[in-house]
Amino acid sequence: MFKNIRNIEKILFGRGSYRMLKDIIEPNRNQNNGFFLFIVDHFFHPKNHHLSIPAEPEDAVVYIDVDPHEPTTEQVDHLRDEIKESKGIPAGVIGIGGGSILDIAKAVSLMFTNEGSSAQYQGLNLIKNPGVYHVGVPTISGTGAECSSTAVLTGPQKKLGIKCEWTVFDQVILDPELTATVPAEKWFYTGMDTYIHCIESEKGIMNNAFSRAFADEALKLCREVYLGASAGQTPENDDKLMVASLMGGMSLTYSEVGVCHALSYGLSKILGYRHGYANCVAFQHLNDFYPEGVSEFQQMLAKHKIRLPQHLSREWSESQIHAMAEVAYNLPHMWHHALGDDWKNQISVESVTALYKRL
Repeated sequence: MFKNIRNIEKILFGRGSYRMLKDIIEPNRNQNNGFFLFIVDHFFHPKNHHLSIPAEPEDAVVYIDVDPHEPTTEQVDHLRDEIKESKGIPAGVIGIGGGSILDIAKAVSLMFTNEGSSAQYQGLNLIKNPGVYHVGVPTISGTGAECSSTAVLTGPQKKLGIKCEWTVFDQVILDPELTATVPAEKWFYTGMDTYIHCIESEKGIMNNAFSRAFADEALKLCREVYLGASAGQTPENDDKLMVASLMGGMSLTYSEVGVCHALSYGLSKILGYRHGYANCVAFQHLNDFYPEGVSEFQQMLAKHKIRLPQHLSREWSESQIHAMAEVAYNLPHMWHHALGDDWKNQISVESVTALYKRL
């Protein structure tokens, strides 16, 4: 299968590069109704943080609390409608935050130019029109949302991304200084999203020289950050992890995720688990699928004194487990990548239920 991918048009990297945001977006101000929509993680609200948002009086700045729930189609639709009714269509959308904020920014930028609910566009290449100019400024590393062609949303029926070439950001600003205040556990769980991206990318049938080159380098950086002699949250490692996140996301662009991500989607959709944490909860039990990766992951857990809960499934009802299994099973692209063309002969809702009962 060939993929004719669209990459980020421009990438700016370096400590302090965030301060260039105002100058970067200004040439686009004359588009549409001439204002920018800034979608910012509530952590950076002026009451809590000193981060300066380069907004003009005519711009809209929306602070969003993405904890404990992940982005929803309803949330995206409501934000689009509210801004469109009050101010019109923006010249551009700027997302400043973690993966959830970046996914909201990508989705909203598309929904300004496409009618109806974002739920009807969950899937591959269902978007009809290019979105407005959009910029991503990640403030945590690991999700790969800064370079992904997918905006992952939870809808009424499923957790699935809006995926097309127009989802990709036009501009990304990678400033490791913005990640300095990330809490230790969140830093670990989100960084492990990159690690698991790369393990799953390499251990499936879609893997190739292009995806492997990015995954290999991202894994090397992850090992330095989480297992090296100077492992931990340091400025140097913040730089490395931000680059690893981008490269892990690029690996997926030409490959795919696998079993762990399928299970994590069920955990997020039904139980509301945050994505990085859900990946970690599931990955520790997938030794038969990813033995080397799980073994190394266990070393990382021990190194950083992270204790993941065990026997969670004892607390879940049969109906919850079945609902999660339905969500996970209905992600055929992930199972196909992980298990091959005959994946339907190897996996079923019942066998996915058994995987959840391991947790």
